[in-house]
Amino acid sequence: MSSRAAFLMPFVAFALLAAGNPATENHHVVEEGETLGGIANRAGVEAAVIAAANGLVEPYDVQKGERLFIPRQRSHRVKAGETQGGIANRAGVPLSTIAIANGIDPPYAVRSGQRLIIPSVMGEPTARRRVPRDRPFFRRPHDGKVLAGFAKRADGGGHDGLDIAVIPGDMVRAAATGSVRLTETDNRRFGHMVVIDHGNGWNTTYGHLARLTVAEGETVKAGERIGIGGQGGVATRPELHFEITRNGRDVDPGRYLPKRRNR
Repeated sequence: MSSRAAFLMPFVAFALLAAGNPATENHHVVEEGETLGGIANRAGVEAAVIAAANGLVEPYDVQKGERLFIPRQRSHRVKAGETQGGIANRAGVPLSTIAIANGIDPPYAVRSGQRLIIPSVMGEPTARRRVPRDRPFFRRPHDGKVLAGFAKRADGGGHDGLDIAVIPGDMVRAAATGSVRLTETDNRRFGHMVVIDHGNGWNTTYGHLARLTVAEGETVKAGERIGIGGQGGVATRPELHFEITRNGRDVDPGRYLPKRRNR
């Protein structure tokens, strides 16, 4: 090795360390162009969990130079007689943090044999100013496998959203905070369906539901249940049809959603 190469090696190593890798860090300094969703994907931690640990509010903007705590995860297999509250107390983790990480709604029931993600936590998050942004931070409305993706043809045909596999009775959740703009129970194509307005021209549509759990005009938060999965309308299998539109034009949901968790 030349003396010049030997001289440069410490500086190269420092540059690599300075770049940061959310997959191995407990804290990550946001770099130019990074988003919370991208950091979460590389860290292998739900974006909502990172947001909660750092006091982030929607639309979850992060800025260059900002230092984020990455709550590392461990898991727990629920034993007979255990409750989520008891598990949270023993783990020293707030009940709400475990609920967010596992997509569990009140009354926070768990079942024997269920595997729970237990995120690490830090002290009280610092309150943070909401930064205006024209696009919502979207989460997955359901974590099932994508059966059919978005596709647009030159003639205007194609597929205007994602078809996501569900098990009848599964909860379908709002992809972002917004106001319920439309509900239908007898739509020819979708059967039971919901449209949510997220502001700034952004809307999401949820179709083929078995049942609705929201009404027009209601405000819903990201991750809140808006319906029950099923096989409504023209669906030939249990599935959720999910669309994102911007100013009335269909966009590819795959560009805006975080990666699917392994199930």
